[in-house]
Amino acid sequence: MTQGLADTLASYLTAGVDVARVVVTDARGSTPREAGAAMLVTADRTDGTIGGGRFEWDAIAIARELLASGGDRRILEVPLGPAIGQCCGGHVTLTIARADAQLLAAMTASEATERASRPQVLIFGAGFVGRALATALSPLPFDVRLIDNRAAEFTGFDAPGVAQVITERVIAEVEAAAADAAYLVMTHSHALDALIASTVLERGDFRYLGIIGSRTKRKRFEAAFRQQGISARDIARITCPIGSPSVRDKRPAVIAALAAAELITIFATDMTAQTDASRRVA
Repeated sequence: MTQGLADTLASYLTAGVDVARVVVTDARGSTPREAGAAMLVTADRTDGTIGGGRFEWDAIAIARELLASGGDRRILEVPLGPAIGQCCGGHVTLTIARADAQLLAAMTASEATERASRPQVLIFGAGFVGRALATALSPLPFDVRLIDNRAAEFTGFDAPGVAQVITERVIAEVEAAAADAAYLVMTHSHALDALIASTVLERGDFRYLGIIGSRTKRKRFEAAFRQQGISARDIARITCPIGSPSVRDKRPAVIAALAAAELITIFATDMTAQTDASRRVA
């Protein structure tokens, strides 16, 4: 995952930079961002976003006025209508506050709570598609592990927040995974793919099991799983091919983007609940 605002704020405070946090404390109706969305504003730069447009531009200007005047806090009620050139039609309450050590502590705790509750995604196989998928998931709210027994596949790979796991004991990774995890199986070996997938199916508590490959590969795997006594209900939960079957583009980055969108859709409700909980901490 990319650097959080708490880390950025800590850097500013350590350097003695005056900084304000702008946070959406209430959002009603149609709004650019949800309650809890935040950004940091200094005299010459911003980090994060509360939705862009005139709404954000005005908030940045007011935050800089607060910093320049020596003020500590402003609360703004913003109707998103023609008066500010936006037609969302909703209403937003913004709190603009000069940042200090106390705010940093609250943000750090909130972000830690959010990180701890992220869905776990295990990618087996650090080939072209595996690396592309890990890169696509890196800025998203997932706990991502990229797993392979070939150390060379990780050479030059750098996706912030993605755990790089080099191990021969890939089945132990399945056994140690959290409940409701997502598994994407795309190793260099069909036999290893089948072993990993069957172990996930035998666990049964997975949220998503995706296997890279063709429909023919799926049929062969399904037949083998039935022979192992795996239930038809669990076999039907397999996604293979991964991504959108209607898009016939096999470039790794495209497959990765489609698979990432699939995961976002599957975990969307959980992510909203987890984010709401972490915002209550802040």
